[in-house]
Amino acid sequence: MRKRKIFAIGDIHGSAQKLATLLNRIPFDKKQDTLIFLGDYVNRGPDTLKVLDILLELKEKCADIHFLKGNHEQELLEYSASGNMDSLRALRGMGVDATVESYGARVHSLTGLGCFPVEHREFLHSLKFFHLQDDYLFIHADINQELLRCPMKESEGRMQRYVMETGLLSSRRLVQDQTTGIDTVIVFGHIPLASPLVLTDRIGIDTGAVYGNMLTAVELPELRFFHA
Repeated sequence: MRKRKIFAIGDIHGSAQKLATLLNRIPFDKKQDTLIFLGDYVNRGPDTLKVLDILLELKEKCADIHFLKGNHEQELLEYSASGNMDSLRALRGMGVDATVESYGARVHSLTGLGCFPVEHREFLHSLKFFHLQDDYLFIHADINQELLRCPMKESEGRMQRYVMETGLLSSRRLVQDQTTGIDTVIVFGHIPLASPLVLTDRIGIDTGAVYGNMLTAVELPELRFFHA
């Protein structure tokens, strides 16, 4: 019997064509394997609308699929809920204009995610912070034991949760020469690299697709990489 595989895909950022090409290249069994997306589906690239359509189509077809939240989705959701101008300025620096243009809209329609169709809004609100499977912890950004000790609680205020989420989703700690202090291998994106990062305790697979480099997937536990 064929052994179950895990496939994780790094930061897409509106690069719909690369996503479609990569999905055709990975030897993924929709009924048996696990597929995990590490977040940052939106902003910078030209086709956020198409990216989310592809992901929603996969969700309907795959038996075991997981979508994680990136810091770009976090900031988008924060602004949509609060209308805070600091969040809007941050979003514009993160390339949100390309996102709203893919929907034929303008930035002011981001309030309440008004420019997104219902299914896209529901998708963005459903994103998870992490996924733990076998010997791996999948999360958008590099993380360590200190950050994991700070779980978010529903009882906390929105701003406090926002600050904590930012710590989880925007960390860049593990590119430094330090161990995670965590027993599982961390698989993360967020930090664009020229090629995948492979260390004993972590694997980084954001290879800067939106910056003219490749979109990367990793197959585990074989540690095989696929690119588009």
